[in-house]
Amino acid sequence: MLNVEMKPGMRDLCLMACVVLCGWTQVLAQMPDAEPRNRGEGPFGRLIIRGATVIDGTGSPAYGPVDIVVENDRIAEVRVVGYPGVEITGRRPEAGPGDREIDATGMYVLPGFVDLHGHIGGRSQGTTPDYVFKLWLAHGVTTVRDPGSGNGMAWTLRHRRLSAENRIAAPRIFAYATFGMENQRPITTPAEARDWVRRWAEQGGDGIKFFGARPDIMQAALDEAKRRNLRSAAHHAQLNVARWNVLHSVRAGLTTMEHWYGLPEAMLAYGTVQDYPADYNYQNEQHRFEEAGKLWSQAAAPGSDAWNALIDTLKAYDFTLNPTFNIYDANRDLMRAYRAEWHDEYTLPSLWNFYQPNRRAHGSYWFDWGTRQEIEWKENYRLWMAFIRDYHRRGGRVGAGSDSGFIFQLYGFGFIRELELLQEAGLHPLEVVRAATLHGAQALGREADFGTIEVGKKADLVIVGENPLANFKVLYGTGTLALGADNQPMRKGGIRWTIKDGIIYDAPALLADVRKLVEDAKSATRD
Repeated sequence: MLNVEMKPGMRDLCLMACVVLCGWTQVLAQMPDAEPRNRGEGPFGRLIIRGATVIDGTGSPAYGPVDIVVENDRIAEVRVVGYPGVEITGRRPEAGPGDREIDATGMYVLPGFVDLHGHIGGRSQGTTPDYVFKLWLAHGVTTVRDPGSGNGMAWTLRHRRLSAENRIAAPRIFAYATFGMENQRPITTPAEARDWVRRWAEQGGDGIKFFGARPDIMQAALDEAKRRNLRSAAHHAQLNVARWNVLHSVRAGLTTMEHWYGLPEAMLAYGTVQDYPADYNYQNEQHRFEEAGKLWSQAAAPGSDAWNALIDTLKAYDFTLNPTFNIYDANRDLMRAYRAEWHDEYTLPSLWNFYQPNRRAHGSYWFDWGTRQEIEWKENYRLWMAFIRDYHRRGGRVGAGSDSGFIFQLYGFGFIRELELLQEAGLHPLEVVRAATLHGAQALGREADFGTIEVGKKADLVIVGENPLANFKVLYGTGTLALGADNQPMRKGGIRWTIKDGIIYDAPALLADVRKLVEDAKSATRD
């Protein structure tokens, strides 16, 4: 147990760090439960969305106008009703008594987004589940994978159920527990690893998040997870990656990899460990992230035999890479992330304080961040993005995850930023949408239920007034800056409606709720 004085809320974060460093966990002080649902209409016996242009998530080009018919929580029909500017009379489905209609003429409809790396806040940040959930829904996120269940296994499973029953306004939740979580002592044998996995599977968990462990323990845990049909994800932490990188993980059965740790270590050009300076200390957060920015330059070059062999191996195992470019974006331009325009109205004061430099807090490492570090991280991104681009172009699956709530990245907004960064990496906008929808569903093993706009699938939809393929910025809750016909600056964009399980959420109303939460918190601070 740590015996130091900490800023309010930092104790929980330090305990979570022990998950990574010590191999043991303790139940953190939990958030309260989400409030009963106070937003959203439906589901309806029949809902008709009229006149939209569809971006269906498969990679198909947009088409429309179409009328989409939803019955209860499923898509019942997607009917083409004309050509741009031309309606085919007699083709439109008729509305009956009690049917709900949405006029989406000139608007775009996409599948609901899947955030593959969505932590649900916590007391350390001063966030509530309603704050986090409403920011996600307002940005079109209808499904999240909670990688680690940081508010406790029981809390996450309970909120998964409440969301499935639509008793709370929240995305669909997939619960991945941190390996070893809530165990009474460290896991030290393969038998103990298998027992932990068995107990989590019996509780109904969806998957496991690993940081690394002794190789025989990792092997046993992943093998048991496969036997019990649990999915898996890994953040290959620096303390373990020297003896267990992504090649070990994928061969043992890992299904998804978070961030990028473990990729360059699998193809280091001049040794088997990163070239750390003699005074490096992993507990020094600036050391940890500053040196991480040099890692890709120590790996095999793009297009080399080692580079191509790693891509071939990962693809052969149908592996999913979930880069979470968003969460490290501040490393290459701290000022941009620090001054993002949405912080003023949407970032809680407690969360803003959580972001500030603090030697005792993970991910708060702005002790002396400068031009050199940003230049090194820009090069790190160039090489990292090149690997993701090559993997994707050769048929590998790439998903979209935000990991927001840390390093000046805000829930919802951070997910849209991830879409922009996937485009920067070289994915076509249609491929970005597919990464954020179908690929996410495939990574979760649920592509039969959601991820594309197809008859029979869940009515998880995003309706936006502007074309996101032309500019992903129109998906931000703040919209994007444009010049009006009167030669005056204006705002355009912002999602109009998010539909989850056939329930219509008014995105601007959700954002208004969040702004009020933030203003109330600021008023309480001033008082």
